[in-house]
Amino acid sequence: MSKKIISVINQKGGVGKTTTVVNLASGLSMQGKKILVIDLDPQGNATTGLGLSNTENSEQTIYSVLNGNKRISDVVQRTQFKNLDLITSNVDLSGLEVETAGDSRRAFILKDELTAYLNDSGGSYSYILIDCPPSLSLLTIMALVASDALVVPLQTEFFALEGLTQLMKTIERIKNNLNPDLSIRGILLTMYDKRNKLSGEVEREARNYFKEKVYQTVVPRNVRLSEAPSHGLPVLVYDKTCLGSKSYFSFTDEFLNQDKPVESAA
Repeated sequence: MSKKIISVINQKGGVGKTTTVVNLASGLSMQGKKILVIDLDPQGNATTGLGLSNTENSEQTIYSVLNGNKRISDVVQRTQFKNLDLITSNVDLSGLEVETAGDSRRAFILKDELTAYLNDSGGSYSYILIDCPPSLSLLTIMALVASDALVVPLQTEFFALEGLTQLMKTIERIKNNLNPDLSIRGILLTMYDKRNKLSGEVEREARNYFKEKVYQTVVPRNVRLSEAPSHGLPVLVYDKTCLGSKSYFSFTDEFLNQDKPVESAA
């Protein structure tokens, strides 16, 4: 299957990117898919959200790959969850932009390393999910260049769509210059509050504008969703019956259905 490398991206912070990566990865792995998560955010929240440490001064991080010290195969770690591997991140990653300033091909480092890894040995993953930092920085550009497709979490709040316009411009620039095959796989509405009129308005606007690119599933505001990361667990493991889990199970199904061959109309 192509379209295997998927970045979860939005340059605004606090929109549910990491929550989406961790729980989509968890949902897919529960369905028997082998998943690799790459934490590309110096804050390392996907790392801790999957139960690993982002403070250890380890060489086994994505930073060691991007600065040329390690190969991807050296830094993949197992999580406690079946079928789910992780490349961790920590605060070292924030220095990368300055350190690679002289490298004219730096936007391609992640792509080159992933391509080499997949050609070599790691072809066994069904999906590779990249958790991007909340900015349009070098790290995000690296992810956009390396990805086949993007999932964009969109918080249903005021100004959400304005931020999206900026992201779309960046995506277009990357497509024109660095990665012509990049596509948006879908937009996931997050932090939805059905008591709040604004949530409904943002949903309507998003669906009018992006049409079927917007997933049917919406992710509600949910206490269990925000508690789960402090336990180092996806919410699907922490409390599989809460509303947040139900929505991520449903999103996982929608995500997988996008790759089913379209049945010929019989």
